[in-house]
Amino acid sequence: MEFRKTSIAGLIEIFPKIFGDTRGHFFESYRQDIFAQNDIPYQFVQDNQSFSTAGVLRGLHFQNEPFAQGKLVRVITGKVIDIAVDIRPESPTFGKYEKFILDAKLQNMVYIPEGFAHGFAALEDSIFSYKCTNNYNKASEGGIIWNDPDLNIDWGIKNPNVSEKDLELPTFYEFSKKIKELLST
Repeated sequence: MEFRKTSIAGLIEIFPKIFGDTRGHFFESYRQDIFAQNDIPYQFVQDNQSFSTAGVLRGLHFQNEPFAQGKLVRVITGKVIDIAVDIRPESPTFGKYEKFILDAKLQNMVYIPEGFAHGFAALEDSIFSYKCTNNYNKASEGGIIWNDPDLNIDWGIKNPNVSEKDLELPTFYEFSKKIKELLST
């Protein structure tokens, strides 16, 4: 496996070694010892999978403490634009994001640590899979609106299909203002 660190601390793109022949292919999608040697020493406690048709956009989502989650994300079939936004208030990259193309042909993955908002847009029909370091908790849900003008993310889709719930998420400015208020008390 190849582990590529990004410009944002803790955010890592992973490319597995794929063994293929005329019958198909095989690869290790997760191996705890190799991940730990590459700065991902976390235990995963929950696996999730979703199917999205081309044009669906999900996010930007996160879980608040004490249920914050690190995620190992990939597509099983299809291709998506994957976005991770740093929402760690003390981080020098607070409010910055990285964009990845997750492609079932490459089988690449991204490790997204706790303290990031995450979302993806399906460029084609896709099965999206992710391992989480903490269990989901509905009361700890949070998010930022996908088309936030300050983040200015190019999702690669002109008119995405977004859930009603995601259309009601706050802007990054509203989110960061709330975080600053909480930290000052």
